[in-house]
Amino acid sequence: MGRLMKQQGIRDALAGAALLCCTLALLCWPKEISAAVQEGLKLCYNVIIPSLFPFFILSSLMISLGLAGYLGRLFEPVMRPLFRLPGSCAAVLALGFVGGYPIGARSALTLYESGGCTKTECERLLAFCNNSGPAFILGVVGAGVFADSRVGVLLCLIHGAASLGVGLVFRFYGGREKGSGQRGSLPISAQRFSAAFTGAVKGSVTSTLNICAFVMCFTVIIRLCVLSGILPALAGLLGRLLAPLGFSEAWAQRLLTGLLELSSGVWSLMGEGSLQGKAAMAAFLLGWAGISVHCQVLSFLGESGLNTRTYIGGKLLHGVFSALLTAALFRFLPFDINVSGYLAQQVADIAGTDFHTALTVSTAAAWVGFLTAFLFGALGLKMRPRACEKRRKVVS
Repeated sequence: MGRLMKQQGIRDALAGAALLCCTLALLCWPKEISAAVQEGLKLCYNVIIPSLFPFFILSSLMISLGLAGYLGRLFEPVMRPLFRLPGSCAAVLALGFVGGYPIGARSALTLYESGGCTKTECERLLAFCNNSGPAFILGVVGAGVFADSRVGVLLCLIHGAASLGVGLVFRFYGGREKGSGQRGSLPISAQRFSAAFTGAVKGSVTSTLNICAFVMCFTVIIRLCVLSGILPALAGLLGRLLAPLGFSEAWAQRLLTGLLELSSGVWSLMGEGSLQGKAAMAAFLLGWAGISVHCQVLSFLGESGLNTRTYIGGKLLHGVFSALLTAALFRFLPFDINVSGYLAQQVADIAGTDFHTALTVSTAAAWVGFLTAFLFGALGLKMRPRACEKRRKVVS
């Protein structure tokens, strides 16, 4: 089978057959596919664009104006021994935690292209800097799926801890680089604000449109898989294979849906099942992020020359770490929760928030992060001369 798949003619024939099947499916279910596209457009208009666009601009400005370099001088003593990364990567890691998918990956690529880290360091950073935002975990997962903010907070903390654990594992990736220990002391390069701002806006528009395209594409793909019976059939097969582990067909379908697209997979957990099992699967899906997010990230990394295997491996490891931590903690933390239809409706209303409200909230959050980063950078520059003066006195 492997030898057959290596032949170009076989691959082309399979690709052609798949495209033909998709064309027939579009002809068989035009109304359903149109409804799926409309759902994707609504999600992009109300959630994706207002939540990601300001953070894309923020991350680009932080790096182009040199703020990441200022933060690097402050966090170099932390980032270098723990993750073997320059201190400037701390800004990327913070943006990845706050902004959600795929802000971290986009910021890491921008830092690499600006010369703030080496190729190996960027690959190491990509393994754990791209994370789900706290708003999604606390609001959608905690309040909507589990109807309890305590579960959302716990999953958020586990998500962050597992991400840092992946970073500690990948510190051994790439071996020892020559001169890597001196990169934190490199001079900070910054563009003029006018050039940095226009470049940030142009790049953010392109990145946002790429993400919206993938969101709509995977919304249609999942709907086609359900309508054609492919997803239920695969779920039945996977359920039989994983039956010794307690997996049923319903759980297998949840897993397959989440592997493709994070939001759909998380929402599917609102059905029946044990709390511990649903929480562990939610933690895994949040760590893995879904193929839809991976395609968004790969669209950024396509021509960068970076090795994407570290990113995929890091996300898989992130999901496994998160699921194991969740399963272990839920044995010691008792929760008695029934999913509330009222809270589920509240979260549905949040997801349907109008464009202007969502844009206002996300822009305010972006500016708060920008000002906080600026203050930390100024503090780092202020503290650095004092530290250098103390060293000179000690040496003298």
